[in-house]
Amino acid sequence: MRQIDVNSDLGEGFGPYRIAPDAELMPLITSANIACGGHAGDPEVMCETIALAMENSVRIGAHVGFPDRIGFGRRQIPMTHRELELMTVTQVGALQAVARLRGMTLSHFNFHGALGNLSFSDAEVAKTVLRAVKALDPTLTFIGLPDTEATRAADAIGLPVIRSFLADRGYSAPGRLAPRGSDGALISDPAAVRERVAETLATGRLRLTTGRTVAIEVDSVLVHSDTPNALTLAHAIRAGIVDSGCSIAPFAK
Repeated sequence: MRQIDVNSDLGEGFGPYRIAPDAELMPLITSANIACGGHAGDPEVMCETIALAMENSVRIGAHVGFPDRIGFGRRQIPMTHRELELMTVTQVGALQAVARLRGMTLSHFNFHGALGNLSFSDAEVAKTVLRAVKALDPTLTFIGLPDTEATRAADAIGLPVIRSFLADRGYSAPGRLAPRGSDGALISDPAAVRERVAETLATGRLRLTTGRTVAIEVDSVLVHSDTPNALTLAHAIRAGIVDSGCSIAPFAK
């Protein structure tokens, strides 16, 4: 039976503020992408999230984003390639240090918001941030959207890749998310998300916002923790995976 990982972006609070039900979501996933001080997160939140992952036997990875707390990392910040490189290794390294303090190691990494979108479309940015991670730790697996410059860059330099499907987001083209605010960009109905996961996994084809379907490879399905009904959507995603005839398990290392 084919196995599908369930990953989620967690630890996106700061100081006394928490924006997502991390403790309730953690038992429903197999891989946690933990914010590491850029768009969100701080040492205390990182430590709390790692502890939750340990309690639930969930793998942990770095969720790297632009240093933009006010915009939650959804605004692109102009940076040189050198600045992007240093920003990336600083964030991944910070989470590595906290994880090591708690007796854990990172298994993977991914990119958040505007940085993720930029790495998906800009080949030079993708090469810069992927090479930076490989220089820091070549054992880490990249979780990213298929058919993007980022996954192509990871493949080219020999980093393991897990291809992730964003079940609650519309795609305008292969490897391209529909812009927030456009028709079909956000899918909040749990029944629709469940059906979409089941259809995509069973057929190997993704339905775009245009209605056209395209081939897609999926190893993992993402749960957005900051969505208001994140817990309901997490259960819908898990049900959709089972409906497709697949099982839920951590990605193969």
